[in-house]
Amino acid sequence: MELYQLKTFVAIAEERSLTRAAERVFTSPPAVSAQIKALEDELGVKLFDRTSRGMVLTEAGARLLEEAQRTLASAGRMRSTAEQLRGAAKGVVRFGTVGDPVALRLGQTFLTLAERHPQITLQLQQGVSNDLLGELQRNELDCAYVYTDRADIEGLELRRLCGIELAVGLPLPAAGTNPSPSRDEVLAMPWVGTPTGCMLRTHLDALFTSAGREYREGTMANSERVVRSLVASGAGAGILCLDNAVQAERSGELTVWNGWRGHTWLCWVAPLQPGAPDVLDAVRGAVLEAWG
Repeated sequence: MELYQLKTFVAIAEERSLTRAAERVFTSPPAVSAQIKALEDELGVKLFDRTSRGMVLTEAGARLLEEAQRTLASAGRMRSTAEQLRGAAKGVVRFGTVGDPVALRLGQTFLTLAERHPQITLQLQQGVSNDLLGELQRNELDCAYVYTDRADIEGLELRRLCGIELAVGLPLPAAGTNPSPSRDEVLAMPWVGTPTGCMLRTHLDALFTSAGREYREGTMANSERVVRSLVASGAGAGILCLDNAVQAERSGELTVWNGWRGHTWLCWVAPLQPGAPDVLDAVRGAVLEAWG
């Protein structure tokens, strides 16, 4: 019995699909099927039934799943202890960040590092994406979360973590008088902008440019959280991440305009250098694990 077989077993149980489980454990569906068949032969019990609803645990499979999860957790703790015993990564990492720490899964990253690399300290510095990229290139930061549409940036390692959909939030009074405004009517409203270099500002400028207009600065916010608050107060329209905008609409703070959607990426970025420090490897691993 191998740990990779147990990882595959858990992946199929949670995904209920050979294809999705294969993607999760970075192999092919036939290989996943073969691993489960070998595990079933070794254990002498059937673990799954194939149904129209996907792969469903048998009674024996459900009981053994808990054992598999405990075994994998124990193996993880053993690896963590071994890393600490051999003097694993140690030092301070200057970590730039944008947006809501909860949405960025920073808590999960912190917990993983605290468990596996207790001698690493993260120093968080908040800023807008373009400023953070400049600080990375000037070696003023060691890594950062940024929003960017770019697929690669010279001199930097860029890992796309999650696609981000964008939407326009309208103040309730404006939406109440005109529930289906045209693009020209929306662009004629007062707007809440963000500083140049912020991802939200980049898309705001692009929205106005697509209509042959130039965005003129008015009310300014230094974060998406403040944009949401100002839109809710009636100060003007503003661009938000779609999930944040929908949450605000459900809370009765604003309404989401259906005439526009944008897209960008949340990325982890670090200087591209040979022989990167162990501490940076550890942070990279914790970030990627937090994002699956």
